[in-house]
Amino acid sequence: MNHTEQSKNKIQLLDLGLIKYHDAWNLQKQLFQEVTEKRNINYLILTEHPPVITLGKNSHEQNIVTKQDILESKNIDVVAIDRGGDVTFHGPGQIVGYPIFNLENFKKDIHWYLRSIEEVIIQTLDHFGISTGRIKDLTGVWLNNQKICAIGIKVTRWVTMHGFALNVSTQLDYFNHIIPCGLSDKTVTSMEDIRNQKILLNNVKQKICKSFETIFNVDIEKREYAIPV
Repeated sequence: MNHTEQSKNKIQLLDLGLIKYHDAWNLQKQLFQEVTEKRNINYLILTEHPPVITLGKNSHEQNIVTKQDILESKNIDVVAIDRGGDVTFHGPGQIVGYPIFNLENFKKDIHWYLRSIEEVIIQTLDHFGISTGRIKDLTGVWLNNQKICAIGIKVTRWVTMHGFALNVSTQLDYFNHIIPCGLSDKTVTSMEDIRNQKILLNNVKQKICKSFETIFNVDIEKREYAIPV
């Protein structure tokens, strides 16, 4: 039975605002453990991070083109993590989403899951008048050769971690410190850069949630959560 033949799954939404990368990663691990044990619960974290460069399992450090001391002087952290993919950047004005889903509740197919995340973003952007798509053999969402949303995940026992990073009003100069995803022949863009107008993050988050409900056939319920201090 696939997810369209059964009652809708519930997704607990945690909208955390701007939080440090490590705080979000620790929360992901905590929720991942809960989903792995209970199997019948799913979470979606939406957040922003202070400037941080993350290195996936397939990363090459030469794809960070700025020296460590300069990055430190600009308060840009560098963190090696356990998702797939190469190097990417997170920063203010970028909506980062971490779906922590038990794919046994949906479809046990990682390719399907990645394409579904892409479709969530494609439909979200379409609402804002931005027509995007895919590039064969490359994960993410693209406007021609410009990446607007990076995707990198980890799946263990069919439970997902990590996720997507959608550039809304991100300062694109930050990406000059890296070769995003190791693709030297591609560039990055943002929603505001394309539309040349102010776009509110909360409006985009709402559309992301609506797209998740449609693509994954789920009901999203917001849950209050405070990061421990």
